[in-house]
Amino acid sequence: MTELATPPVEQEQSVKRISHWIGGRIVAGESGRSGPVYNPALGRQTGAVDFASPEEVDRAVQAAKAAFPAWRATSLSKKSAILFRIRELVHERKDDIARILTSEHGKVFSDAQGEVARGLEVIEYCCGIPELLKGAYSEQASTGIDVYSIRQPLGVVAGITPFNFPAMVPMWMWAPAIACGNAFVLKPSEKDPSASIFTARLLQEAGLPDGVFNVAHGDKVAVDAVLEHPDIAAVSFVGSTPIAKYVYETATRNHKRCQALGGAKNHMIVLPDADIDMAADAAVSAGYGSAGERCMAVSMVVAVGHAADELVDAIKARIPKVKVGDGMDSSSEMGPLITGEHREKVASYVENAPAEGATVVVDGRNGETPGDGFFLAPSLIDNVAPGTKAYDDEIFGPVLGITRVDTYEEAVRLVNEN
Repeated sequence: MTELATPPVEQEQSVKRISHWIGGRIVAGESGRSGPVYNPALGRQTGAVDFASPEEVDRAVQAAKAAFPAWRATSLSKKSAILFRIRELVHERKDDIARILTSEHGKVFSDAQGEVARGLEVIEYCCGIPELLKGAYSEQASTGIDVYSIRQPLGVVAGITPFNFPAMVPMWMWAPAIACGNAFVLKPSEKDPSASIFTARLLQEAGLPDGVFNVAHGDKVAVDAVLEHPDIAAVSFVGSTPIAKYVYETATRNHKRCQALGGAKNHMIVLPDADIDMAADAAVSAGYGSAGERCMAVSMVVAVGHAADELVDAIKARIPKVKVGDGMDSSSEMGPLITGEHREKVASYVENAPAEGATVVVDGRNGETPGDGFFLAPSLIDNVAPGTKAYDDEIFGPVLGITRVDTYEEAVRLVNEN
């Protein structure tokens, strides 16, 4: 049984080194490049993650390539048994994984637990791979002709994942990939990389052969190495829209299958006959949960007719009740942002809102926040107009905008045109 390292906690004082996972073992980076990893609640660096060079990415790919033939030939029942064991171990260690997420991302512990639970759902689904991979057979599709289909793995595939769900989004990718018989190379976010290494150890303990799952940390250099590597057959990506376009264009130009998921600007329409209290509760939860750092966050509320004034007042009244604090504090409802740079970027939307004709109802920059972490209290901006940065950009922070329209038809048009 592989001995698992104790996950980092929010009180950690030392700066740990976070290296790659290649061929079933930790491999220290040799590029001489690294990036800082922070505990966002403390505003302090707790780790340094090695950045892979193209040569180091190639080592991960070659390890996956070497492991692929035997893994492909492994029976579906054996693959399923390993996946069941992976599911069991992730479930057993779910709180340890959640603590890692909170310590490096900052989300409150209950959100981190929910993230792991969502990832587990994908693993559980993949446990049924013997049924899911069944082909089809049609006898006498034409005279003397039978038609059949079989499903075959692609080979080495890769995932490039975002900082906001450092456990769940990789699970979306690697679980189906390895279940189908592929070997996998993960390039996780360099901002919160430890969950990927902890997961790698669990997969090894579950009996996944060495080399089937590999982790190469890094920045754009590593991303480009993945996108351009001739031995990688397919790439899956989740991140911002500009980077998603770049990933898709680069991957397909290099003859790869590619799934590239970008950002979103989610709207919530509130009609005049709505239950305002219920709508305000939903807006606060969906807008400020996980500090707005999730692609399903509601960042724009479209208030129709006379609902606007009452709704703005109701949301404003609820904002002071949102407890901002360290994610490991059970009373906290919203944690910090991922980095100080991101906090400043989010705050700039609030600062620039009046110049764009909007009204800052609640300024989170002046809110009560603890300590030296990367905290930003919830902000509420009214009269946000389409075409302004506060409306058009995916802010990815605790900033909720209100757009006022006169009719339901106008509201639907805004949503459809966004």
